[in-house]
Amino acid sequence: MSRDQSFFDMYSLVIGVLAAVALAILVLAMKMSDLTQGVYTRDADEYQAAVHERIRPVGDVYLPGEEHDAPAPTVTAVVEPEPVATAMTGPQVYNSACLACHAAGVGGAPVVGDAAVWAPRIAQGIDVLTRHAIEGYTGSAGYMPAKGGRTDLSDGEIADAVDYMVNESQ
Repeated sequence: MSRDQSFFDMYSLVIGVLAAVALAILVLAMKMSDLTQGVYTRDADEYQAAVHERIRPVGDVYLPGEEHDAPAPTVTAVVEPEPVATAMTGPQVYNSACLACHAAGVGGAPVVGDAAVWAPRIAQGIDVLTRHAIEGYTGSAGYMPAKGGRTDLSDGEIADAVDYMVNESQ
């Protein structure tokens, strides 16, 4: 009978602890309820307005023959901002337009970084190199299309790319 008594004692202890925890939760819930009732009450006008706003119908249904006022349609012109063109830097222009020919020497293009090939061109002056890059050039060594075939680039961007290539090849 002692085994039954020890089981009953343990069972009573577990039930007592569970009842105490449940009572503590109930007291805590009631305390929280008292603290928050001042904020949200069902009878407050703000609460009622919020409930009515959440459950209001999205639209109205009219049966044939019923009259209703419809607002006049309005046309709103959207003004789109002008696109702002940002100029690319010399390295950006080189990587996007010049790299295809001047990295591998395609069509007689001088390879960037090869000082021996660039020396006679640099001796002509930066203005001549820039003019040839902008207007195009056909010489004994090869062909340079105007602006490297990228007519969307500005003259300033092409000049920056020429400066970059000359600086990399000295």
